[in-house]
Amino acid sequence: MKKLLLMLVALAAVAAAPAAWAGSRSGVVTVEVDLSKQPAGKEAKLWVPYPVSDQNQTISDVKVTGDFASSAVYTDGATGTPILFARWEEAAASRKLAFSFKVERQEIQMRNLSSAEPQWNKGDYAEFLKPTTLGPTDGEVQKLSAKITKGKKTVLEKARAIYDWTCENMYRDPATRGCGKGDVCQLLKTPGGKCTDISSVYVALARAAGVPAREVFGVRLGKKAEEDITGWQHCWVEFFLPGTGWVPVDPADVRKAILVEKLQLEDAKTKEYREYFFGGIDPYRVKIASGRDIVLNPRQAGAPLNTFGYPYAEVGGAALDFYDPKTFIYQIRYSEK
Repeated sequence: MKKLLLMLVALAAVAAAPAAWAGSRSGVVTVEVDLSKQPAGKEAKLWVPYPVSDQNQTISDVKVTGDFASSAVYTDGATGTPILFARWEEAAASRKLAFSFKVERQEIQMRNLSSAEPQWNKGDYAEFLKPTTLGPTDGEVQKLSAKITKGKKTVLEKARAIYDWTCENMYRDPATRGCGKGDVCQLLKTPGGKCTDISSVYVALARAAGVPAREVFGVRLGKKAEEDITGWQHCWVEFFLPGTGWVPVDPADVRKAILVEKLQLEDAKTKEYREYFFGGIDPYRVKIASGRDIVLNPRQAGAPLNTFGYPYAEVGGAALDFYDPKTFIYQIRYSEK
């Protein structure tokens, strides 16, 4: 009997962890940008997401070097997202910046979430209930949200129902450029995309149901000692649970696991991922920004940014394509230092 109990305990532990993730991950992230090959004789401006410490990550040993005319750290007015800004004069022949920081990131596991809901004021979370340019909360989005959450009374019940629907109905499309635009109306017609797409559908449906939610933008940390992580941007979600706080969910990583590991929805391994990523996220990521429709500080010449998960630059007032680091030259590296 004792051996049987030990075996059951071991099996339960395996089921709770879909991968052998460490409890924390630390190292140095270095961002190097070179705008020297952009047209000469024009002023160049660069905005880079600037991560800060919070309860889940510690940022230290920040270093910024380069041949810029000026640089500073600002925050945007709406979300308070920190921004590293640099500027080069029109006559500059070289335009280079290097930005590095040490990060220690913690795994998050918020389990046994309480369905008991204390009184709370939705007005305090109005910012996380309103629509965005590509994430409306009315029309078809509102209809679908009401259908998904029918009979659900609490924030937790609604948040879970929307998570389950997103895991079951969205899918990862490797052909999507970057992390995706997060155009929710289009995605409800063609539900394939990458992390920003899948996360944005969740956020719009949650907000339509009265559940405060927000996208979180970050970069994945390497699992090897040295890795080029230039294209490793990632987006996940947090919803606000009264009495608990912000709870992470990552339906995009569930769908990525299904694709990469060739799983089916009904597979036991899929269930493990679904349970893990509702209230849990691995430590192989660093948060760098949040919010949609971003007006940068100093203000950019172009339109508000859909998202701010990538470096952004303007030369002569014209925006560069941040999805193409071969023409807008930048590299992001991770090192276990």
